[in-house]
Amino acid sequence: MQEMKTRPSADQIQRAPKVLLHDHLDGGLRPSTVVELAERAGYRDLPTTDHSGIDQWFAGATTAGSLEEYLERFTHTVGVLQTPEALQRVAAECVEDLAEDGVVYAEIRYAPELSTQGGMAPDEVVEAILDGFRTGTERAAEAGNRIRVGLLLCAMRQESRSREIAELAVRYRDAGVVGFDIAGPEAGHPPTESLDAFEYLRRENFHFTIHAGEGFGLPSIWEAIQYCGAARLGHGVRIVDDISLEEDGTAKLGQLASFVRDRRIPLEMCPRSNVHTGTVPSLEEHPIGLLRRLHFRVTVNTDNRLMSQTSMSREFIELADLFGYTLDDLQWFTVNAMKSSFLPFDQRLALINEVIKPGYAALRSESLFGPLGGSGSIATGMG
Repeated sequence: MQEMKTRPSADQIQRAPKVLLHDHLDGGLRPSTVVELAERAGYRDLPTTDHSGIDQWFAGATTAGSLEEYLERFTHTVGVLQTPEALQRVAAECVEDLAEDGVVYAEIRYAPELSTQGGMAPDEVVEAILDGFRTGTERAAEAGNRIRVGLLLCAMRQESRSREIAELAVRYRDAGVVGFDIAGPEAGHPPTESLDAFEYLRRENFHFTIHAGEGFGLPSIWEAIQYCGAARLGHGVRIVDDISLEEDGTAKLGQLASFVRDRRIPLEMCPRSNVHTGTVPSLEEHPIGLLRRLHFRVTVNTDNRLMSQTSMSREFIELADLFGYTLDDLQWFTVNAMKSSFLPFDQRLALINEVIKPGYAALRSESLFGPLGGSGSIATGMG
């Protein structure tokens, strides 16, 4: 295929089929929903109940500069997610918002233990989210936007409930839970603290990813892969610390970086979020540009759409502007993500061949000949 050198327009990027592997349910609420759920639940700790004011307050996370300050906003999103009805609503809206943005497959993650403050059992939390996903998928289809969604269950590293949540994930493996993850502060809570959970998951032939290389460096990545057996790395930004650039611009990979690249271990990169948490200084300096050039299996993700004021389209638009990425590059990221998903192989292949590649081919054709019939969505085979 001849590479399409033309930079895609924002409209083309929005209509392109996209795949999302790293997105937190509690980091993607609509601001108006936060206010409405707080009113219904009698939650009185919001900094403001003014709809525009709460939007601006959450947007303040984009200038947090540290992971700790960035995470402070989650106190309030989690605070209003303490009933099945709230979880169902937020899960449904999540799916609708992603589908409207052109996402055709998404894995959304959440820690059930965060919603047990009001008396819900972890099983009830999972069932409420899955119910919401089904509702959101149906509503999206009615609007002409087809999407598939799976749930990743997170265990909070600092709470020592990883084995319990891993067993919960396996119980719901045939109901919509596609994988497991650990989240929370990396420093002081290495992946090996949850080793029992990961050994259990491997015995059960179940998928898992691990947050590593965001708030901590190479040791976190090394443990996640070599001790715990991570299939993917959540963020993985600090793998760049094992890559040195020579004066002539060539890159020299250390043993760990070489292993990650050689084994095609996917990196769930979240560019805007990494800037907001202080993980990288700026988008211009984000290692995604280098890692893509070196052909690591890089994927692009949103992390927290509310806190980072982002979407898959915005992530792609900004990367295209900064690094000159074309539709071919965006397809490369998208196929990487679909290959790395926790769907069964035949279903991954079908989405790549029947949805993603045809969608990008139509966009490339449009760039050459103009849109057929004037305007409208690119046909992706999803609806």
